[in-house]
Amino acid sequence: MAERNRRTVRDLRRGNRARVLQRLYFEGPLSRQELGPATGLSSGSISNVVSELVAEGVLEEAGVVDSDGGRPRTLLRVAPGSGLLIGIDIGETRVRVELFDLSLTELARTERLLAQHGYDVERVVSHVRTGVADVLREAAADPARLLGVGIGVPGIIEQGSDDGTVGAIVHGQTIGWSAVPFEKLLRESVELPPDVPLFIDNGAKTLGQAEMWFGGGRGAREAAVALIGSGVGACVVHAATPDENARSSALEWGHTTVRIRGRRCRCGALGCLEAYAGAEGLRERWQEAGGPLPADADDETALAALLAAAFPGPDGPEPDPVALSLLDDTAEYLGAAVADLINLFRPERILIGGWAGLLIGPRLLPEVRRYAGEYALRYAADRTAIELGRLGPDAVTVGAATLPLADFLARGGSRPATLRRS
Repeated sequence: MAERNRRTVRDLRRGNRARVLQRLYFEGPLSRQELGPATGLSSGSISNVVSELVAEGVLEEAGVVDSDGGRPRTLLRVAPGSGLLIGIDIGETRVRVELFDLSLTELARTERLLAQHGYDVERVVSHVRTGVADVLREAAADPARLLGVGIGVPGIIEQGSDDGTVGAIVHGQTIGWSAVPFEKLLRESVELPPDVPLFIDNGAKTLGQAEMWFGGGRGAREAAVALIGSGVGACVVHAATPDENARSSALEWGHTTVRIRGRRCRCGALGCLEAYAGAEGLRERWQEAGGPLPADADDETALAALLAAAFPGPDGPEPDPVALSLLDDTAEYLGAAVADLINLFRPERILIGGWAGLLIGPRLLPEVRRYAGEYALRYAADRTAIELGRLGPDAVTVGAATLPLADFLARGGSRPATLRRS
């Protein structure tokens, strides 16, 4: 019984620390007096928690404000320099690694292209290893200050063995990964202190968390966030911050059927959204329609050329009618698929992100909205805003860094003491 009471007290203390940290992170700077109503904790609890966190260097003073007739109040914030985070995007075209401080200010970055070697697992692991070493070296950062490494990957993520010896396993059918023990491979290859945790999740989910915390999803109770790159994915996020019990789920949205007996997708099925709206599918459709592309054009080059042909600008040639028709078809496929998200989940917002989504979005968004309205139930469609993501093409990397950040906040600012599974 005594041991149970000790655990309860320890858990209560950690919970109080987490509530203070989360409020300060998302709403700060705040004074001690403001933290009481914001967290529901007593002034004594606030004083104890703040004293601990300041002594540990997790919180710092952020100026003073005048109070009504009383003494000036000291503002507190989470100290940006109290820890380091790494976010990694295992993307469709490149591996991007970024080092952040606790405020998610970028300190260093590096990229490795994947085009030449595709998604060879050993090559991807090598890119992660060298990328992590490069950003730590560039920023002259001590690896011991790392709070964790977050990694966004394509595919379905399965947690591994209960004893933690395998860790996260990736099932990435479209990139040729079948039950890849990715966390185990990274742990064996990447040079990190053994107590630095790895957090591996679907890239669309990391994008969704970033947009909900810092981008177009802020303030929404539910949002669907689409990741359109060479492939297509999405996630649905409920609640915006960790202290609201946020829940998110990855959707294989790109492999929903938008055309019966349609184009063959790289997953092997027919008529998938990804085969029509992903950058790889757009490149192939543009080439088949006679678009003037070299045979070895990559997805980014091809998509830029397609948009330039359809929308050449006031001083350019006439718009290419084939390119315009192809993009209008794409807007309808996307609109129909967005309507599925509306009918199934009724989110307050749908955000379109990913490097390709942000490239085609400004041109296609009005038509995507129109087609979504035609395909979705009217009541639900009228209550869903369809917008572009606000965090740019790096949002997956930022979202990956929020994985260890969320864990740090939930643990009340305590650093990991032992290796844990993602």
